[in-house]
Amino acid sequence: MSHDEFPTDEPAVVTCGLPYANGDLHIGHLRGYIGADAFNRALEMLGQESIYVCGSDMHGTPVAVNAEQQGVDPEDFALDWHEQYEETFPKFNVDFDNYGHTHDETNTELTQEIVRTLDDEGYIYEKEIQVAYDPEADQYLPDRYVEGTCPYCGAKARGDECDEGCQRHLEPGEVEDPTSTITGNPAEYRERTHKFFEVSEFTDFLTEFLDGLEGTSNARNQPRQWIEDGLQDWCITRDMDWGIDYPDDGDSVAPEEQRDGGSAERSSVDSQAAKPRDDGDDLVLYVWVDAPIEYISSTKQYSERVGTDEYDWEQVWKGDGEIMHVIGRDIIQHHAIFWPAMLEGAGYNKPRGIAATGFITINGKGLSTSRNRAIWAKEYLDEGFHPDLLRYYLTTTGGLQQDVDFSWDAFQEKVNGELVGTVGNFWYRSLLFAYRNFEGTPDADVSEEVRERIEDAIADARENVNDYSMRGVGQAATGLAQYGNEYIQRNEPWKLTDEDPERAAQVIRDCVQIAKAVGVLIEPITPDKAQALWAQIGEDGDVADARLEHALEAPPQTFEEPGELFEKIEDERVEELTAKLEERVEAASDDDEESDGDAAETESDDTDASESESMTDTGDLEALAEDRISFDDFQALDIRVGRIEAAEGIEGADDLARLEVDIGFETRQIVAGIKQLHDLDELPGEKCVLLSNMEKAELFGVESNGMILAAGEEADLLTTHGDADVGEKVR
Repeated sequence: MSHDEFPTDEPAVVTCGLPYANGDLHIGHLRGYIGADAFNRALEMLGQESIYVCGSDMHGTPVAVNAEQQGVDPEDFALDWHEQYEETFPKFNVDFDNYGHTHDETNTELTQEIVRTLDDEGYIYEKEIQVAYDPEADQYLPDRYVEGTCPYCGAKARGDECDEGCQRHLEPGEVEDPTSTITGNPAEYRERTHKFFEVSEFTDFLTEFLDGLEGTSNARNQPRQWIEDGLQDWCITRDMDWGIDYPDDGDSVAPEEQRDGGSAERSSVDSQAAKPRDDGDDLVLYVWVDAPIEYISSTKQYSERVGTDEYDWEQVWKGDGEIMHVIGRDIIQHHAIFWPAMLEGAGYNKPRGIAATGFITINGKGLSTSRNRAIWAKEYLDEGFHPDLLRYYLTTTGGLQQDVDFSWDAFQEKVNGELVGTVGNFWYRSLLFAYRNFEGTPDADVSEEVRERIEDAIADARENVNDYSMRGVGQAATGLAQYGNEYIQRNEPWKLTDEDPERAAQVIRDCVQIAKAVGVLIEPITPDKAQALWAQIGEDGDVADARLEHALEAPPQTFEEPGELFEKIEDERVEELTAKLEERVEAASDDDEESDGDAAETESDDTDASESESMTDTGDLEALAEDRISFDDFQALDIRVGRIEAAEGIEGADDLARLEVDIGFETRQIVAGIKQLHDLDELPGEKCVLLSNMEKAELFGVESNGMILAAGEEADLLTTHGDADVGEKVR
């Protein structure tokens, strides 16, 4: 691994977090897979040797539970979904060089080999822990077989993750008030012996690793808090039959107080029915052990298919190759703590970059597969939209790590404004004029002005690829197209054809060159549409094989009459789609209310008791809101601790001030109505509380990206009593 600017001399691999093989794909999933695909294409556009690999996550209790509910074998269940994913991804131009799955022979053997190495190096030990148990079913309850309350935030938690609250990884025995998902009865905790990976031994390594990690700031900064709090060792086995067997059935692993490693005969993986194991059964590895190892296995499979002379997987994973992961931000802990520690302990290369995406929401609420609150991949295609439209929307709407609230109105605005109105309009009008007047590219040299503008766009794209910003790459392309529209409008070649035909030829020659350059730059994001343009200007081959420098190579002298490559989305279509979406979201909300009814009654009783004890004079206070919100609605508010770095008044506004607020992951610009109520010079350094997922707004020409929270008419800024870190979430 290097930290040289891309392209480097070392081979690269791009991966994306594995999809669980247990349900349909929706646009929330696609954001990561499309983003990683675009990044890999962009690296190749720079001339970097790179491949894109992934695979289906076949193991774990989500798969086992769903298979059991349907009464089918977990392997058959997971393989069905795996095959659907293999069919779906190409329909969105997600072009994996290899797509495997975690239950195949390659991943099974490699996983057991890596665990053996960690064992031999003394990083694995045994420990007695509390594991949930269902007395009625007479079974232990790993992960999603148990539900309860998160001990850290109080939200509903399922097994190994607080996925409805703080999203923290949970170890066996941590869930409070455990309930069995098998019988619905309260569970009890019993002692069991399990294997632990000694993550705490890698504290210094992980601190140094994060210091050099590229990608998004959330992937670097969030894990620092876990390190500062003290790393906990990681339970890597489960009481299940479905998964990869722990590779050591002997006694080579020492107890917690004697960790010296060892060796014994190794077991192999058999396909079995998914159920929590009985007392005498072997342990299987926790799904988060074998899942990331699939990145290596899939790379190895590609290398074996094409030959090591073309691509050597060991050069990447055991040498100095470039490894980049694109993941959802809910699995940062697994990829930035557990995974690099495993790689270091087993003697493998570590990731150069980790880019963590934000979530896709609908009306501010997270997507829910179980409640049908989603835009499904199949649904999008069935509506007849081209996949490149969604690729462009998901890639260029907001920064990669920001949440995106999906609406058909926003989708229409993005497509009509940028793809149809800017890129498509420029392509069509310039190429059509060139065809009708010159039957192709005019015989003239590119002007110095246009050459410099294309060179600037190339440099901008290169810089954004190195910053892991596909949004920036898209903006480089659309910005160049916008310049092309302005250039052709400013020079009016339709007037010059009679008055100054030589000058007309020069202008259109420039425009065709700009069109070609836009096609090269936008290919990582809209590959089909870029290829269609490539053919329209008479280029041979595949635009995906073009490199950045080809943006300045002369286009072919002749080409056929072009057609329009993008079609406007009409208002009536959006109204129809919005109505469908609102009906579905409303139904999901009704389901939420029904499922939360009992809890709401309990909370109401508690509230009445507290109000009866209140002795506060409320005569001058604003009345309490009558409408209540659900816990899910509150969870949708991303409230963070911030620190004001700069504050200044906005010219022409009596009350507004522009603030720069550090929220840990980034510095936000906020407009707040506090100009007359605070001494702005004294605010820098003060902590505040910020609503970070507030919609952006523009006030007096200044963009505001969030909302500072304050109390009363005097705008008393909310802050923290203790030493909460900047970026900490308010719960």
